[in-house]
Amino acid sequence: MTGYPPPSAYIAAISYGWVGRVAHQKGLIVMGATHPRISGAKGLDGGTLVLLGAGSAFWPTLKAAPEWHGPDPVDRWSTRVIGQMARELGAEVYFPFGGPPYAPFIDWALKSGRTFSSPVGALVHDTVGMMISFRGALHFAKEFAIPTTTAGSPCDNCPAPCAQACPVGALNTNIFYDVDACHSHLSTSAGQTCMSGGCLARLACPVSEGAGRDPEQSAHHMKAFHPS
Repeated sequence: MTGYPPPSAYIAAISYGWVGRVAHQKGLIVMGATHPRISGAKGLDGGTLVLLGAGSAFWPTLKAAPEWHGPDPVDRWSTRVIGQMARELGAEVYFPFGGPPYAPFIDWALKSGRTFSSPVGALVHDTVGMMISFRGALHFAKEFAIPTTTAGSPCDNCPAPCAQACPVGALNTNIFYDVDACHSHLSTSAGQTCMSGGCLARLACPVSEGAGRDPEQSAHHMKAFHPS
């Protein structure tokens, strides 16, 4: 796929399945989609919004990319790869970083019908649980068919192990989220379990297993969140 902008006939043929296949080839997954005209997704008028995120193939793909050998590899890789997707597919691109202002990814995720609020307040996704990592979004002028979402939140019939997993209660059902308590814990020897493997509350979500998250990736994110 070369040339910019793409031919109008090519743009007209774009579908949800097509976007998903291109995303998969690049180490991403489609984490949801919505029609802003129907859902009222913030800041958008009409068309189709597709949310892209990190799946199990993301981490090895990133480590093999040129961005890996430099600062902010995750965001720089996302900017290049999803920006290229936008040009190839004739879409407008948005990222959850680079602000302020920031694109309203939380609103878009909730409007997709595949992401929900968990008992501890953090977002939970229907296939990757609480190991959510949105990397970008594509907004297409065309309103094409997207899957109907009717399953509901994975938390509906869950005993909520996430609510008891944090050693210092930073993520709980009463207060979301005690950032100071989290950072203080991560600075201790006991907190190194979280630093090396990821947030225990997020890992406790049964659906999080579906993310296929490499502990090395979680450690990378934790280090960015709490640099030593």
